[in-house]
Amino acid sequence: MRSALLCLATFWLAFAAPVAGQVTNIRAGVEAPVLLEWAAMTGNPYRVYSATDLVDPVWTNLTPTGLVFDNIHGVYEPAIVESREFYCSVASDYLIVDISGGPSAENYPISYTNNSPDGGWPDEYITTKLLLRRVPGGTYTMGSPTNELGRNTDEPQHQIFLTKDYYIGVFEVTQKQWELVMDNWPSYFSNTIYRDTRPVEQILYNHIRGAVVGTNWPANNQVDPASYIGRLRMKTGLVFDLPTEARWERACRAGTATAYNSGSDITTISNCPNMSQIGRYWYNGGSNNTSTGDVTVGTAKVGNYLPNAWGLYDMHGNVWEWCLDWYDDYSSVVVDPQGPLSGSYRVRRGGSWDYNARGCRSANRLYDYNPLFRDSCKGFRLALTLP
Repeated sequence: MRSALLCLATFWLAFAAPVAGQVTNIRAGVEAPVLLEWAAMTGNPYRVYSATDLVDPVWTNLTPTGLVFDNIHGVYEPAIVESREFYCSVASDYLIVDISGGPSAENYPISYTNNSPDGGWPDEYITTKLLLRRVPGGTYTMGSPTNELGRNTDEPQHQIFLTKDYYIGVFEVTQKQWELVMDNWPSYFSNTIYRDTRPVEQILYNHIRGAVVGTNWPANNQVDPASYIGRLRMKTGLVFDLPTEARWERACRAGTATAYNSGSDITTISNCPNMSQIGRYWYNGGSNNTSTGDVTVGTAKVGNYLPNAWGLYDMHGNVWEWCLDWYDDYSSVVVDPQGPLSGSYRVRRGGSWDYNARGCRSANRLYDYNPLFRDSCKGFRLALTLP
């Protein structure tokens, strides 16, 4: 008899392996075919993996070239075997948006890959292409331990369960990537030799999502058509957005529980050598912030510091990153939290060039003075939740 089981819940494995899977329906019988079905992302090559247990799983890729669907119905029928098996379907590791056509392009082509270049991502991925990495859903501890140096009272540790995988930007959105969509250059750090690869700043939450329907989160996820995300949605057909605060911290931590995603803790609240390795902040170039300076002062070229274990850059420092959520105490909702229903301030995460080591910790939360306030230390990275 064959007993076929499936990955109903998202589970955590090493990122290099199939890290999460969502198969929402299964049919199995004695010596009979098994049919796996899931809500798929149209055009995204899915791989189906199997394992005989989940205690110390060894995953076998049943579909090396991937399965591509032209609708949202993913389906796969594995071969009959005489053993118990677990299955998961996994979307591509990377999603790429080609925005080289600029503001007048009718559409922005989408592509997917499971491979990153040996020598690192070339500059086209921080100028004319948007690159997002798949992050597994699952359970993690959000917030900071009570003994973490520089800890704030609004960071109590609590368990979060994210039911879906999601994509998040490998890099912060750069000035060139903003210009190719919005046709303007709003940033303070304006040296034309270096601005293309620096993070865009001096942008509002409302510039990213819109000032009309784009302000309604979490009542709905609508955005204004003329906003940055509105234009991306219209030209790609994909529902891009900002990450929720819970998804941002999961992506930042990449499995770590330390103050920084490098696996290191903060040693001093001001000038910390561990922070200096992973991002631009006040003590490694931020203090000299002339608007016409090169990338050694003020904001750095994105991707210039060490990435976390999931290959995400600048989650600490460079520019604060807007999240979807209103700022308040953590919600009592621990499954896919969306933040408070209303508020006065939107959350920012990650620290920036004008902050000290304390403000750049993984758990640090910062509300803004006003969602309409703009300055040279706020930017963002994109996110996209899988079906």
